[in-house]
Amino acid sequence: LMQKEDLRDRLIRVFGSSDLHRTTLAMDDAGGRLSRYFLSQLAVNASFGTVIGVGLWAIGLPVPALWGILAGILRFVPYIGALLGAALPLVLAAGVDPGWGMVIGVAILFAVVEPLVGYVVEPLLYGHSTGLSPLSVVVAAVFWTWIWGPVGLVLSMPLTLCLVVLGRHVPSLEFVDILLGDQPALTPVESFYQRMLAADPEEALEQAEALLTERSLTAYYDEVALGGLKLAAEDTRRGAIDRDGAGRIVRSMLTVIGELDEHDDTAALSSSAPDKRLNPMPASGDVAIDETAPRDLPRAPDAWAVADTVTCVAGRGVLDDAVTAMLEQLLAKRGFGVRRVTHAAVGRDALERIDYTATRLICLSYLEIGGTPSHLRYLVRRLHREAPHARIMVGLWPEGEAALSDEQIQRTLGADLYVGNLGFQETLFPKPVFAGDTIRAETEVTAVRASQSRPGQG
Repeated sequence: LMQKEDLRDRLIRVFGSSDLHRTTLAMDDAGGRLSRYFLSQLAVNASFGTVIGVGLWAIGLPVPALWGILAGILRFVPYIGALLGAALPLVLAAGVDPGWGMVIGVAILFAVVEPLVGYVVEPLLYGHSTGLSPLSVVVAAVFWTWIWGPVGLVLSMPLTLCLVVLGRHVPSLEFVDILLGDQPALTPVESFYQRMLAADPEEALEQAEALLTERSLTAYYDEVALGGLKLAAEDTRRGAIDRDGAGRIVRSMLTVIGELDEHDDTAALSSSAPDKRLNPMPASGDVAIDETAPRDLPRAPDAWAVADTVTCVAGRGVLDDAVTAMLEQLLAKRGFGVRRVTHAAVGRDALERIDYTATRLICLSYLEIGGTPSHLRYLVRRLHREAPHARIMVGLWPEGEAALSDEQIQRTLGADLYVGNLGFQETLFPKPVFAGDTIRAETEVTAVRASQSRPGQG
């Protein structure tokens, strides 16, 4: 301990003097986690000894405080320490009690308290305080005992903890943190997408119920469901998912949406989507903005509550119908008179033409789009002809879609409004950055401090 600073510097030099920042963070992280582990272990063993002492006093064993303290100290030897701590009280109970009552009482006390602490309290407490999963605490004890015997059992937690810290700071060892750490292995978006791939909407609904306790339905659709569908669209684009697989994802997604229909969208705009007003983008510079268009969406005005006021049209991609269903549900919860139609229903070869008499806004949803596709441009023109009184909004859900910020593309497509998020009421790019742009930044040195460990190097 007297040479701890020198030992620390030598370890930093061994493990990575070329990246002092990462090495220092890793060592501080390991030191903090080990400290929390030892403090947690002290608290658990002290509590164990106290409970044992009180229990032995209630049973009537002589000198219960001594046996409680001894049980707490011996329990620092993992898993077998409690057995050693129980041996002497059992022998004493057999010697002072002519019957079997006291022996049975002591045996029951240790048989109940030790498994409860060792297999319930410790994995949860150590995992929470050290960053290890409860399962990894048990697995680590088995593995290191198998490797090094009793010594490995004693060192199992510190060794595993150091490995997990290395996994968090060394990219090549990240798999250790994934397997043994307490962080979720998958993000909510990835977990949602995996459930959709597995056609398991029930588990997706369980996840949704947990997430909806801290966010609105709009935020859940935006942050989780829409993100999962974007992953599905990317896999579909590169051929990893065929059309049948995409259809199964859509069916599972529609099941989730249907089950969440009873959930109140209590906070229509989450913290990630600030309360802003819809800012329509006119199709051309000389087209006036219709002041009757919906600008404030928390609740629909009476004029927009009429049936079929809003028509949601799915894009031609297989997954677009799922996004359209989410949009339809959210608008309906705000009181809009909304209906959802498939892409085939608005095609040139549709057997029945849609009646747009009451429609004031047509929403097109696209997950799979790029550039200025001609089919979208012609669809917008056709809808303008069939519903000249209605405004057309295009929802472009792909990440970073150029049409959300490029006015030239917007005018080419010919729609009135462009949005890229179910929860935003305004999408503005005052100074967008495009591929090939040069970004310049300036920094100013405000203070200089000489290095204490290496004064000759700056």
